[in-house]
Amino acid sequence: MKELLSLRGLIALFLLVVIGVGIFSAVGKIPFGQPDSEVGSAYLEDGRQETGAANTVTSVVVGYRALDTLGEVAVLFIAATGLSTILATSKKRIDRKLEDASLVLKTGCRVFFPMILLFGAYLFIHGHLTPGGGFQGGAVIGSAFLLTYLGCSGRRVSRTASRSLESLSGFGFVFLGLIGLMVGESYFLSNFLPKGELYSLLSAGIFPLIYILIGLKVGAEFAGVIDSMIEESR
Repeated sequence: MKELLSLRGLIALFLLVVIGVGIFSAVGKIPFGQPDSEVGSAYLEDGRQETGAANTVTSVVVGYRALDTLGEVAVLFIAATGLSTILATSKKRIDRKLEDASLVLKTGCRVFFPMILLFGAYLFIHGHLTPGGGFQGGAVIGSAFLLTYLGCSGRRVSRTASRSLESLSGFGFVFLGLIGLMVGESYFLSNFLPKGELYSLLSAGIFPLIYILIGLKVGAEFAGVIDSMIEESR
Protein backbone atom coordinates (compact mmCIF):
# COMPACT_ATOMS: atom_id res chain seq x y z
CA MET A 1 0.00 0.00 0.00
CA LYS A 2 2.83 2.39 0.85
CA GLU A 3 4.56 1.53 -2.42
CA LEU A 4 1.36 2.32 -4.32
CA LEU A 5 0.99 5.66 -2.53
CA SER A 6 4.60 6.54 -3.16
CA LEU A 7 4.19 5.66 -6.85
CA ARG A 8 1.13 7.88 -7.10
CA GLY A 9 3.01 10.65 -5.34
CA LEU A 10 5.91 10.40 -7.80
CA ILE A 11 3.51 10.46 -10.75
CA ALA A 12 1.70 13.48 -9.32
CA LEU A 13 5.01 15.24 -8.68
CA PHE A 14 6.16 14.48 -12.23
CA LEU A 15 2.91 15.86 -13.69
CA LEU A 16 3.19 19.01 -11.59
CA VAL A 17 6.75 19.56 -12.80
CA VAL A 18 5.71 19.04 -16.44
CA ILE A 19 2.76 21.43 -16.07
CA GLY A 20 4.95 24.01 -14.31
CA VAL A 21 7.61 23.86 -17.02
CA GLY A 22 4.93 24.15 -19.72
CA ILE A 23 3.33 27.18 -18.09
CA PHE A 24 6.72 28.84 -17.55
CA SER A 25 7.68 28.25 -21.19
CA ALA A 26 4.35 29.52 -22.48
CA VAL A 27 4.42 32.65 -20.33
CA GLY A 28 7.92 33.41 -21.51
CA LYS A 29 6.75 33.43 -25.12
CA ILE A 30 3.77 35.72 -24.56
CA PRO A 31 4.58 39.22 -25.85
CA PHE A 32 3.01 41.20 -23.03
CA GLY A 33 2.11 44.72 -24.11
CA GLN A 34 2.51 43.78 -27.79
CA PRO A 35 -0.59 41.82 -28.85
CA ASP A 36 -0.39 40.04 -32.19
CA SER A 37 -4.08 40.70 -32.89
CA GLU A 38 -5.36 44.16 -33.81
CA VAL A 39 -9.02 43.33 -33.18
CA GLY A 40 -9.17 44.93 -29.75
CA SER A 41 -7.59 48.19 -30.90
CA ALA A 42 -9.95 48.27 -33.89
CA TYR A 43 -12.95 47.96 -31.57
CA LEU A 44 -11.65 50.78 -29.37
CA GLU A 45 -10.84 53.10 -32.25
CA ASP A 46 -13.76 52.46 -34.61
CA GLY A 47 -16.48 50.98 -32.37
CA ARG A 48 -18.17 54.25 -31.42
CA GLN A 49 -18.25 55.61 -34.96
CA GLU A 50 -19.46 52.36 -36.52
CA THR A 51 -22.14 51.50 -33.95
CA GLY A 52 -23.03 54.83 -32.35
CA ALA A 53 -22.74 53.32 -28.85
CA ALA A 54 -20.69 55.25 -26.30
CA ASN A 55 -20.10 52.04 -24.34
CA THR A 56 -17.54 50.00 -26.27
CA VAL A 57 -18.56 46.81 -24.48
CA THR A 58 -22.07 47.25 -25.86
CA SER A 59 -20.78 47.74 -29.38
CA VAL A 60 -18.88 44.44 -29.11
CA VAL A 61 -21.53 42.36 -27.34
CA VAL A 62 -24.58 43.55 -29.28
CA GLY A 63 -22.92 44.58 -32.52
CA TYR A 64 -19.81 42.63 -33.47
CA ARG A 65 -20.70 39.54 -31.41
CA ALA A 66 -24.46 39.52 -31.96
CA LEU A 67 -24.67 35.77 -32.56
CA ASP A 68 -22.81 35.13 -29.30
CA THR A 69 -25.42 37.20 -27.47
CA LEU A 70 -28.15 35.12 -29.09
CA GLY A 71 -26.40 31.99 -27.83
CA GLU A 72 -26.17 33.39 -24.30
CA VAL A 73 -29.89 34.17 -24.31
CA ALA A 74 -30.61 30.64 -25.55
CA VAL A 75 -28.42 29.09 -22.84
CA LEU A 76 -30.23 31.03 -20.13
CA PHE A 77 -33.60 30.02 -21.57
CA ILE A 78 -32.63 26.34 -21.66
CA ALA A 79 -31.30 26.49 -18.09
CA ALA A 80 -34.46 28.16 -16.78
CA THR A 81 -36.70 25.74 -18.66
CA GLY A 82 -34.74 22.73 -17.43
CA LEU A 83 -34.85 23.85 -13.81
CA SER A 84 -38.57 24.60 -13.98
CA THR A 85 -39.21 21.19 -15.54
CA ILE A 86 -37.22 19.38 -12.86
CA LEU A 87 -39.01 21.20 -10.07
CA ALA A 88 -42.41 20.64 -11.69
CA THR A 89 -41.88 16.89 -12.08
CA SER A 90 -40.27 16.38 -8.69
CA LYS A 91 -42.48 14.45 -6.27
CA LYS A 92 -40.46 15.30 -3.19
CA ARG A 93 -41.65 18.45 -1.48
CA ILE A 94 -40.52 20.10 1.72
CA ASP A 95 -43.64 20.39 3.86
CA ARG A 96 -42.91 22.75 6.69
CA LYS A 97 -44.29 25.89 8.22
CA LEU A 98 -42.38 28.93 7.06
CA GLU A 99 -41.51 31.53 9.63
CA ASP A 100 -42.72 35.06 9.15
CA ALA A 101 -40.21 37.55 7.89
CA SER A 102 -38.79 40.15 10.23
CA LEU A 103 -40.14 43.67 10.35
CA VAL A 104 -37.02 44.97 8.62
CA LEU A 105 -37.41 42.53 5.73
CA LYS A 106 -41.12 43.23 5.37
CA THR A 107 -40.55 46.96 5.32
CA GLY A 108 -37.63 46.61 2.90
CA CYS A 109 -39.77 44.51 0.59
CA ARG A 110 -42.42 47.19 0.30
CA VAL A 111 -40.05 50.15 0.11
CA PHE A 112 -37.21 48.86 -2.06
CA PHE A 113 -39.10 46.67 -4.53
CA PRO A 114 -40.07 49.53 -6.91
CA MET A 115 -36.65 51.13 -6.47
CA ILE A 116 -34.86 47.93 -7.48
CA LEU A 117 -37.14 47.57 -10.51
CA LEU A 118 -36.37 51.15 -11.49
CA PHE A 119 -32.63 50.61 -11.08
CA GLY A 120 -32.76 47.44 -13.19
CA ALA A 121 -34.67 49.28 -15.91
CA TYR A 122 -32.10 52.09 -15.79
CA LEU A 123 -29.29 49.59 -16.32
CA PHE A 124 -30.64 48.11 -19.52
CA ILE A 125 -32.09 51.34 -20.93
CA HIS A 126 -28.73 53.11 -20.56
CA GLY A 127 -26.61 50.07 -21.42
CA HIS A 128 -25.33 51.67 -24.64
CA LEU A 129 -24.12 54.73 -22.71
CA THR A 130 -22.83 53.46 -19.36
CA PRO A 131 -21.73 50.11 -17.87
CA GLY A 132 -24.75 47.85 -17.67
CA GLY A 133 -26.96 46.09 -20.15
CA GLY A 134 -29.77 43.61 -20.55
CA PHE A 135 -28.33 40.74 -18.53
CA GLN A 136 -27.27 42.96 -15.63
CA GLY A 137 -30.57 44.83 -15.54
CA GLY A 138 -32.55 41.58 -15.77
CA ALA A 139 -30.58 40.08 -12.89
CA VAL A 140 -31.32 43.14 -10.76
CA ILE A 141 -35.03 42.85 -11.58
CA GLY A 142 -34.92 39.18 -10.61
CA SER A 143 -33.41 40.13 -7.24
CA ALA A 144 -36.38 42.45 -6.65
CA PHE A 145 -38.76 39.50 -6.95
CA LEU A 146 -36.52 37.44 -4.67
CA LEU A 147 -36.82 40.17 -2.05
CA THR A 148 -40.61 40.10 -2.51
CA TYR A 149 -40.80 36.36 -1.86
CA LEU A 150 -38.59 36.65 1.21
CA GLY A 151 -40.28 39.65 2.81
CA CYS A 152 -43.85 39.65 1.45
CA SER A 153 -44.89 36.01 1.61
CA GLY A 154 -48.40 36.68 0.33
CA ARG A 155 -47.26 38.14 -2.98
CA ARG A 156 -46.70 35.95 -6.03
CA VAL A 157 -45.74 36.71 -9.57
CA SER A 158 -48.20 35.64 -12.25
CA ARG A 159 -46.69 32.71 -14.11
CA THR A 160 -48.81 33.48 -17.16
CA ALA A 161 -47.58 37.08 -17.21
CA SER A 162 -43.92 36.15 -16.67
CA ARG A 163 -43.97 33.44 -19.34
CA SER A 164 -45.79 35.70 -21.79
CA LEU A 165 -43.32 38.53 -21.20
CA GLU A 166 -40.36 36.19 -21.55
CA SER A 167 -41.73 34.73 -24.80
CA LEU A 168 -42.62 38.09 -26.34
CA SER A 169 -39.27 39.67 -25.47
CA GLY A 170 -37.38 36.67 -26.85
CA PHE A 171 -39.45 36.78 -30.03
CA GLY A 172 -38.82 40.51 -30.35
CA PHE A 173 -35.06 39.98 -30.00
CA VAL A 174 -34.98 37.39 -32.78
CA PHE A 175 -37.37 39.48 -34.90
CA LEU A 176 -35.05 42.51 -34.71
CA GLY A 177 -32.15 40.31 -35.69
CA LEU A 178 -33.99 38.94 -38.72
CA ILE A 179 -35.03 42.43 -39.82
CA GLY A 180 -31.39 43.45 -39.70
CA LEU A 181 -30.54 40.38 -41.74
CA MET A 182 -33.06 41.34 -44.44
CA VAL A 183 -32.87 45.13 -44.69
CA GLY A 184 -29.55 45.93 -43.02
CA GLU A 185 -26.06 44.88 -43.97
CA SER A 186 -26.99 41.23 -44.47
CA TYR A 187 -26.02 39.90 -41.05
CA PHE A 188 -27.99 39.04 -37.93
CA LEU A 189 -28.82 42.03 -35.69
CA SER A 190 -27.54 44.49 -38.24
CA ASN A 191 -27.90 48.01 -36.89
CA PHE A 192 -30.42 49.24 -39.44
CA LEU A 193 -31.80 52.22 -37.45
CA PRO A 194 -30.19 55.69 -37.42
CA LYS A 195 -27.32 55.83 -34.94
CA GLY A 196 -28.28 59.28 -33.68
CA GLU A 197 -25.99 61.57 -31.74
CA LEU A 198 -23.24 59.97 -29.69
CA TYR A 199 -23.74 60.05 -25.88
CA SER A 200 -27.48 60.75 -26.23
CA LEU A 201 -30.18 58.40 -24.98
CA LEU A 202 -31.69 57.97 -28.44
CA SER A 203 -28.54 56.74 -30.10
CA ALA A 204 -26.82 53.52 -31.18
CA GLY A 205 -29.68 52.45 -33.45
CA ILE A 206 -31.32 49.20 -32.34
CA PHE A 207 -28.97 48.62 -29.39
CA PRO A 208 -31.26 50.21 -26.76
CA LEU A 209 -34.19 48.16 -28.07
CA ILE A 210 -32.14 44.98 -27.88
CA TYR A 211 -31.07 45.68 -24.31
CA ILE A 212 -34.65 46.44 -23.28
CA LEU A 213 -35.84 43.14 -24.74
CA ILE A 214 -32.98 41.18 -23.17
CA GLY A 215 -33.53 42.88 -19.80
CA LEU A 216 -37.24 42.03 -19.79
CA LYS A 217 -36.53 38.45 -20.90
CA VAL A 218 -33.83 37.82 -18.30
CA GLY A 219 -35.89 39.45 -15.53
CA ALA A 220 -38.96 37.38 -16.40
CA GLU A 221 -36.91 34.17 -16.51
CA PHE A 222 -35.29 34.82 -13.15
CA ALA A 223 -38.66 35.72 -11.62
CA GLY A 224 -40.13 32.47 -12.95
CA VAL A 225 -37.23 30.39 -11.62
CA ILE A 226 -37.47 32.02 -8.20
CA ASP A 227 -41.23 31.45 -8.14
CA SER A 228 -40.75 27.76 -8.99
CA MET A 229 -38.15 27.31 -6.25
CA ILE A 230 -40.27 29.09 -3.66
CA GLU A 231 -43.27 26.96 -4.60
CA GLU A 232 -41.17 23.81 -4.28
CA SER A 233 -40.17 24.68 -0.72
CA ARG A 234 -43.71 25.20 0.53
